[in-house]
Amino acid sequence: MLIKKYGFLLLLSFFVFSVANAQNKIVVFQSDFGLKDGAVSAMKGVAMGVSAELKLFDLTHEIPAYNIWEAAYRLQQTAGYWPAGTVFVSVVDPGVGSSRKSVVLKTKNGQFIVTPDNGTLTLIAESQGIDEIREIDENKNRRKGSSESYTFHGRDVYAYTAARLAAGVISFEEVGPKTGKKVVSIDYQKADYEKGAIKGFIPILDIQYGNIWTNIDINTFKKLKLKYGDNLHVTFYNKGIKVYEENLPYASTFSAVEKGKPLCYLNSLLNVSFALNEDNFSTTYKVYSGPDWTLTINKQ
Repeated sequence: MLIKKYGFLLLLSFFVFSVANAQNKIVVFQSDFGLKDGAVSAMKGVAMGVSAELKLFDLTHEIPAYNIWEAAYRLQQTAGYWPAGTVFVSVVDPGVGSSRKSVVLKTKNGQFIVTPDNGTLTLIAESQGIDEIREIDENKNRRKGSSESYTFHGRDVYAYTAARLAAGVISFEEVGPKTGKKVVSIDYQKADYEKGAIKGFIPILDIQYGNIWTNIDINTFKKLKLKYGDNLHVTFYNKGIKVYEENLPYASTFSAVEKGKPLCYLNSLLNVSFALNEDNFSTTYKVYSGPDWTLTINKQ
């Protein structure tokens, strides 16, 4: 009896511990709002109104206006570095007030993403996997007094729901009904090697410096069997139209070439990237990012 009693208490303690630690009181915000007005502060105020014990952080609020793809990329780029139980709020929502769904996705890593299901979840669903998705029940999870507001769901629905979830006011099951395990996805060119050439696309820019970051990972790139100093032939396209074509060297770092000269290198994510040493590749050659921007690479 004693063993059974303590076994039961141990199991109960484990259950209570698990529930209590499902969320960690951390909320990370991302938006295309910028910081010129009070929109971000309003979202944080709503969150703190739910619980003053929450820890609030910013991923970025400098996503270009309406750029759902970049929101998807920045989430995928960053989320994996945060602990399990973190709740992310991503609000890049050109369809606010429309029929698009407001959801919370729980990843297989135990994180929660609160966002419109408009393509924002494309990459996080691939990289971390989907454990479960629930649609936000706005009858229960919406800021009081906001029912007549249709254009600031970031404040009235997403920040409010995220705060309640992170603080443990509601469980994940209380967010709303399950919606299955599929999200709205944005199509893009996967990294692919065939007959001595690699295809890929430009998901994002290293915006501060104008470097071109691709989705071509190191393992795919190794199939070209290049060594530092070898030249490769690269062509960039926008909607299938050639924008840039050049032969340039594969280098370990920027200073391997003269100032202003182009190079290919592996970035901090170990993806193939392109730069001009101490200059801006993107503005110089009018090469930008997004699913419409593709490239091919051949060994020269």
